[in-house]
Amino acid sequence: MKYMAKGNLKAEKREIKEKRDGFIPAVLYGQKVDNQNLWVDVKEFTNAYKIAGGSTLVDVTIGKDKKSVLIYDVQIHPLTGDFVHVDFFQVDMKKEIETDIELVFTGIAPAVKELGGTFVKSISKLPVRCLPGDLVNNIEVDISSIETFDDYIYVKDLNIPEGLEVTLEDNVVIALTTAPRTAAEMEALDEEVDGDISQVEGMEETAEGEEGDKAEDAGDNSEATSKADATDQQTEKTDKK
Repeated sequence: MKYMAKGNLKAEKREIKEKRDGFIPAVLYGQKVDNQNLWVDVKEFTNAYKIAGGSTLVDVTIGKDKKSVLIYDVQIHPLTGDFVHVDFFQVDMKKEIETDIELVFTGIAPAVKELGGTFVKSISKLPVRCLPGDLVNNIEVDISSIETFDDYIYVKDLNIPEGLEVTLEDNVVIALTTAPRTAAEMEALDEEVDGDISQVEGMEETAEGEEGDKAEDAGDNSEATSKADATDQQTEKTDKK
């Protein structure tokens, strides 16, 4: 089964200094292609990105020229969430590429629902090698097989679509569930926190004591200096006589 382009976009060539409302500045580059600065309609791109993501081919039409590309990089404004810039990478359909496929976790783990555990995913994207035409948007992972805290989902357990070669070892853990903390463990944590606080307070008291000692030493030194000055003055008077 071949997975072809999941979206179609129309793009226009742009001058670097141009600004257009409703369009996103983009750049297209890749194998055997000259870099091109483009404009893409923000609504069209948003729809295509939802379907294709960053691991599925999109057809970009520039005039009469159609190119199969990956949405290689997307810059988003940190405050508004708007798309700021897009990178398109043109691929060679006859050459394998390496990329990451997003993992989508589905179902409910009995170890969470019935035993009160915490679901943990150790990997959120799966590195693969394949021809561009075999790319998929995501791979689903059913977690309903995690019934106890000793159950794990490994790379070998995934349903990998035809044409994809996973570049991880089969025994790499994808997901698991951890047991909730016992009352004894929670009590031990509280004791550790109390111990740390008392230690800090003791350190503060020691610091205060050291400061007091320094102040006393300074006072003793000042008194000794005054006595020495008085002795010197008395000696001067005696010499004059």
